[in-house]
Amino acid sequence: MGLLSDPNRRRALTNLLTRLNTPICVLCYLAGVAWFMGLAFEPFTLRTYMSENAMGSTMVEERFPAGERALVTAREFGAHKRKSGAMPVDWLVKTMQSRGLEVYTQSFSRRLPFPDENKERYMVRGTNVYGILRAPRAPRTEALVLSAPCSPDNSNNQAVGLLLGLAQYFRSQIYWAKDIIFLVNEHDLIGMQAWLEAYHHTNITGMDWAPLHGRGGSIQAALSLELSSDVVTSLDLVLEGLNGQLPNLDLANLFYTFCQKQDILCTIQEKLQRSDWDSVSGYSQAVQTMALMVLKQASGRPWGDHGLFLRYHIESATIRGINSFRQYKTDTTTVGRLLEGMFRKLNNLLERLHQSYFFYLLPSLSRFVSIGYYMPAFGFLAVILLLRALDLWVQLGALPSVTEDGVGSRALPLQSSSPSLVSILTPVVISHLTGAALYTLPVLSQELAVQHFPVSETEAVVLTAIAIYTAGLALPHNTHRYSSIAKQGWRVLKLVAVLYLAVLLSCTALINFSLGFILALTLVPVAAFVTPHVPKVLSAVVMVLLAPGCTLLYCVFAFQELQEAPVSLIDGWMLFLSVISQGMLDHALYGSLVYPLLALFIYPCWLILWNILFWK
Repeated sequence: MGLLSDPNRRRALTNLLTRLNTPICVLCYLAGVAWFMGLAFEPFTLRTYMSENAMGSTMVEERFPAGERALVTAREFGAHKRKSGAMPVDWLVKTMQSRGLEVYTQSFSRRLPFPDENKERYMVRGTNVYGILRAPRAPRTEALVLSAPCSPDNSNNQAVGLLLGLAQYFRSQIYWAKDIIFLVNEHDLIGMQAWLEAYHHTNITGMDWAPLHGRGGSIQAALSLELSSDVVTSLDLVLEGLNGQLPNLDLANLFYTFCQKQDILCTIQEKLQRSDWDSVSGYSQAVQTMALMVLKQASGRPWGDHGLFLRYHIESATIRGINSFRQYKTDTTTVGRLLEGMFRKLNNLLERLHQSYFFYLLPSLSRFVSIGYYMPAFGFLAVILLLRALDLWVQLGALPSVTEDGVGSRALPLQSSSPSLVSILTPVVISHLTGAALYTLPVLSQELAVQHFPVSETEAVVLTAIAIYTAGLALPHNTHRYSSIAKQGWRVLKLVAVLYLAVLLSCTALINFSLGFILALTLVPVAAFVTPHVPKVLSAVVMVLLAPGCTLLYCVFAFQELQEAPVSLIDGWMLFLSVISQGMLDHALYGSLVYPLLALFIYPCWLILWNILFWK
């Protein structure tokens, strides 16, 4: 404190930081990237462990015997689905009732803001079917959920068959202390959203759904099952939920523990963990696994039906069966026993999962990176903005002001030569109005675009968004037309932009670290070094390449490469357009915040920096 309270020492520290500002910023950026890359190195991570005492031991004997019977039921379900052309609601109701469950149905409908061309739907109508196994040894105030989405093809019939088999087996057991809800939802996430909103008496997205006639207790945990084959080679755990939310780490630990007990091959991001962490290939796979998790979390979309449960503080995950070229095989009976063991452990919970981590990254299922380890990587990037803000503040305090006799003198920035608040707000307001247009106009103007151009509704929405985004490049001309700012006013505007960006990225990183870190990687260098005095053409090219839209394009190609499914430039561009439309749909259907964040805040902030580059 003495260093900051002494004016001479404070002035010396300020002079040192301003004189070495650029080298320190470069070092901080390199340190942030190096810190993040080092997180995948196994000695720098923590070994996973079970924090909840009620789930600490796996000393239970799983006896689920009906794997083959579950496959027979799956074939019956598939036959009735092909016959009806949709989910066989009547057959499911009768089958669940024969298992001794309380069975209910829920109808729902949802009109999309524009057609979803990936799944070829616009007006969605469906029915959810769920059965409740009442707890025989408790007052029925708590519940667990096992769900299986009904896909339009035959890709998830085995999951429905296993769900019905587990329902019949669980009915014969007497140790359940929580209600168990067996849910088959139609139209994947839309059906799950309708059921969750009705179960919790909320209507967040404006969907039309019928109220539920049967409810269980307060849902403590949920598992979503996806199986597309009679035999699987491995089970993949999917954790990423809406807006980057993750379940309590103990749920992932429980899955990993029972996979080891049942001798099941388990993966995260569809990648096996390696024991040779000290080799280049072992470290490379850990980096790829962690990077895939970062990209999925940054997208903000739910990567399975479990992702919507997290909004209601329900710990949930999706277990996905993978049938690949691996020689290791796991039958349905073993998968059923794994689910039985997990539900028996969740049944022992006396309170919600809370003792383990909610913010983490996973380079493998046996190692994790906690928030205390990965936040410094973002902190190194964020401190660059603060250093640049300090440098700008010192420069503004040292600017000469012109006196009455024309002689320059040192004065505070509140002298007559300084720009007014109104003139500084002009580019800020114009940039944010452009962001508001990017957020609202693409969907509102789709009918007008379809009438005048030979495109579909979805293409009209995406192309309108790209057109508005590109039109923002003309803002420097329009901004200077409506504002008369002093010659040095760009420093005040940049100070506002740098602090604004620091607050935006910091708040984003606290909620969704992956999204905040990816945006910081590209926006911080632009914000730190853009001035009107740098070469215009080269700097403009660099700024465009580091803009939010190009960052999204890079993430699309990086995601495909990490999944070992590289695409050509044309295919990558089509995926990029699809990602834009899906981002808008995720916001309208489920409340994803990534698209409004980029359109209303991040893009306008970049436009302010773009104005500074072309300052006159």
